[in-house]
Amino acid sequence: MHLTENDPAGKLVQLGMSAQRFTPRVSLAPPDGLLLEVQGSLHLFAGVAGLRGALLAECLRLEVRPVLAFAPTALAALVMARAGKSLEVLEPAQLTGQLAPLPLSSLRWPEYTVARLARMGVRTIGAALRLPRAGFARRFGDAQLAMLDVLTGRTAEVRVTYRAPERFRRRRELGCELENHGLLLVALAPLLAELGDFLAARDLGVVKLECRLMHRHAPPTRCVVRLASPATDVQRLTALLGEHLSALELPEPVRACELAAAALVPHRPESESLWQPGERGGSFGKESCDLIERLRARLGAEAVYGLTRLPAHRPEKAWAVAEPPSASTHRAQPGCSADSAPARRRPVWLLPAPQRLSVRDGLPRRRGPLRLVSEPERIETGWWDGDEIARDYYTAVDIHGVHLWVFRERAAPHDWFLHGVFG
Repeated sequence: MHLTENDPAGKLVQLGMSAQRFTPRVSLAPPDGLLLEVQGSLHLFAGVAGLRGALLAECLRLEVRPVLAFAPTALAALVMARAGKSLEVLEPAQLTGQLAPLPLSSLRWPEYTVARLARMGVRTIGAALRLPRAGFARRFGDAQLAMLDVLTGRTAEVRVTYRAPERFRRRRELGCELENHGLLLVALAPLLAELGDFLAARDLGVVKLECRLMHRHAPPTRCVVRLASPATDVQRLTALLGEHLSALELPEPVRACELAAAALVPHRPESESLWQPGERGGSFGKESCDLIERLRARLGAEAVYGLTRLPAHRPEKAWAVAEPPSASTHRAQPGCSADSAPARRRPVWLLPAPQRLSVRDGLPRRRGPLRLVSEPERIETGWWDGDEIARDYYTAVDIHGVHLWVFRERAAPHDWFLHGVFG
């Protein structure tokens, strides 16, 4: 199948998904080609004519104008359709004769190759097939010769089968209207059980779960559960969904509920660590993900976030808010291995804005005199965006033994500022 127009609106992928009701063997040939292996499906649609009519009806529904061609090899059918020939070649012995008059441009070879063959008087596929094989490969490369062999069925072709993204969506009409959150979770239990079976059968995990509660007059109420790591456990999903439902304010009683999971990923169970979290070699995996999900359910998704480092020297611009890390990211991060060079010590608690300190005899004070315990670290950067800094940073200890991160401005009047707290 060749689409006579380009694919600006994603029609090719949409058509590939629809074509799977005709055959499970569907391959995409972007930007305008679709291949279907239909040998085993012809008897279901009353032969080639019936299948052609069904395909054209589906294309009409999707507002696509195609050219359909049937051939013993996938590439031959695609080349025929690209040439605008709606042919039906069902016998391999007839294939070469039907391909011979087609222009070389339908093969979509590089332009310089087609132009060079045209100067030799070779403008059709049949003329190219008549050239000596050894000389053709020497002058134009093995790739074009191999393509001719695939075209005529001399060698087999392997294509990747298109698989539509897995999605889960189930709806349940309730026998009576409900407004109790506990009863709603009970009503959702069969849908959650179906989701568990769906994930187990496909070895998938869910990272985002959406529940829609339908009302008689009000718009549907959405409840979205975002997970810190892919989940397959129905009990875990039920507990999290219950936490989210308990925080909802329903405008009206619920008469129907729907459960949907579109963000599905391959499930790769992680092996348990030999060490417990906090012990030598131990890390926080499943426990931290459970904590993140519980906090998000009770405090809101925007109240729980992670931090990521940015390649910048200015401390206030060297980090950004990010999604909380999943269990897999609790392992060694890039740049944190034993082989990497030790980084400068930085405080975990960075003040939103540097706090000016009092000065006596040229030294900073905060609840008393501060004692500088490190060599200065000079940071001069930011001249390119108008937010230039020139500072000398020190680690200081106050009278209570608290380690602070302070700096002294290099420009007059050389004020001292507190920028972070180590602990």
